[in-house]
Amino acid sequence: MLRLLAAILLAGVLRAQPSIPETKDPLGRNTPQESVFQFLETCHARNYSKALYYLDLRRMPAAARTKDGPELARQLEDLLDDTPFEITTLSRDPEGDQADGLSPAFERLDTFHVDKQTLELQLERVELRPGFKVWLVSADSVAMIPKAHQAVAETPFEKKLPQQLVTFEILDTPVWRWIALLVMALALWMVAGFLSWAIVAAVRPLVDAPGFRGPVRVGLAVAGFRAALEIASPATLSRTFIERALGLIFFLAVAWAGAVVVDLIAERWRSRLDPRVQSVSYSVLPLGRQVLKLSLFLVAILGVLSVWGYNTTAILAGLGVGGIAIALAAQKTIEDLFGGVSLIGDRPVLVGDVCRFGDRTGTVMHIGLRSTRIRTPDRTVISVPNGQFSSMALENISGRDKIWFHPTLNLRRDTTSDQLLRVLSSFREILTGHPRVETGKMPVRFIGVGPYSLDVEVIAYVTTSDYEEFVALQQELLLKMLQAVEHAGTALAVPLQESFESQRPRQA
Repeated sequence: MLRLLAAILLAGVLRAQPSIPETKDPLGRNTPQESVFQFLETCHARNYSKALYYLDLRRMPAAARTKDGPELARQLEDLLDDTPFEITTLSRDPEGDQADGLSPAFERLDTFHVDKQTLELQLERVELRPGFKVWLVSADSVAMIPKAHQAVAETPFEKKLPQQLVTFEILDTPVWRWIALLVMALALWMVAGFLSWAIVAAVRPLVDAPGFRGPVRVGLAVAGFRAALEIASPATLSRTFIERALGLIFFLAVAWAGAVVVDLIAERWRSRLDPRVQSVSYSVLPLGRQVLKLSLFLVAILGVLSVWGYNTTAILAGLGVGGIAIALAAQKTIEDLFGGVSLIGDRPVLVGDVCRFGDRTGTVMHIGLRSTRIRTPDRTVISVPNGQFSSMALENISGRDKIWFHPTLNLRRDTTSDQLLRVLSSFREILTGHPRVETGKMPVRFIGVGPYSLDVEVIAYVTTSDYEEFVALQQELLLKMLQAVEHAGTALAVPLQESFESQRPRQA
């Protein structure tokens, strides 16, 4: 079941599209964020002749565009990669951010400070031809790129490093930054391990949950590494992917911690259950625990995908369609599943109970999610689907608190009234004088005259729920009643045919 849900989730993710509409522009300039993203990817591919198409160069002469355009694109790439620029702050809406205080056709790209002067670069939604609008770096901002590029300079720390570590780049990021991030990641992992151990040890008097150590360690390491990115920041696209991965890992760690809480609650609940309620501890709790844990991870993944810009509605729709298909294909299985939940919830019978279902009787051995196993008096095992078993009239024989003692004794027709009165009185004394018998106001009654007998009915309860004990007490009571009949000078009746057969003379 878990594998099936995982497959549906993966299919939904693969089918999910970004929340922005699909662009008709082959260069991907339909939204501010996508335009800058595609610009940086083009620059990182060192295709600056193509990158200039993301700049509004219409004010420049055609010859200057070809000559100066690639250099302007390279300088803007340096600006965005070597400064704390956050591409995720840009809008994913084709209309741009309407609440940024700018004109609807403009979007703030970034702000730079050079020589005590503030330079704000902007994107502009330009209509290249009727009905075809794209987001470009505005013409006014293009003119400010050379001035803003002065903000890109080696830090005092970089000046002290060997030039090979500064000039050699991996994914457009100086190699020293990758080395620094790797060293900080290892150090943070070790420190997070110690801190998580200390935190779990500190809360142990309140909650003894060593399972929290893992998610706490991951969460602390992720938070620390996110801060480390501010010290040695990679290029914009690399930083964006790293931050996305850190966000996914952090929320998965939160879901992991929630799963530990679910395990703690389930284990505490199981320890407090009646041992006879094995169906809950063996079937419902593990299933419910796995469903809750899977739901936590699913919510975490969907939340992160939503932040990344994927349409989670499509994923949920895929899950819904998949769920309907599964329900139709496994209708009987689902019926049995809900039947099992009904049996476990209503608890008409428990494991170990003797019950009567239909025309069969047996002892309940196991109540699962699909079927119930019952051992019959013949020592065979019947497996009954829960959908069928839950719809039957179930008689819980073990659920009785006392057992009905209800024999009818037939006295001979020639029993006199005095003898009958003595029998009735003796029966009443036997019942009321026994410590394990519970009687009403009239436990013994003369109920009528039959074809060959006088019928005496006995109604009482034996105060035991153990059937074996009841059988022993019933035997004791019946023997005493037979002795009372003999002492009264009468006997139990026999059928007339049997009486005639016994009186017929035997032939020699």
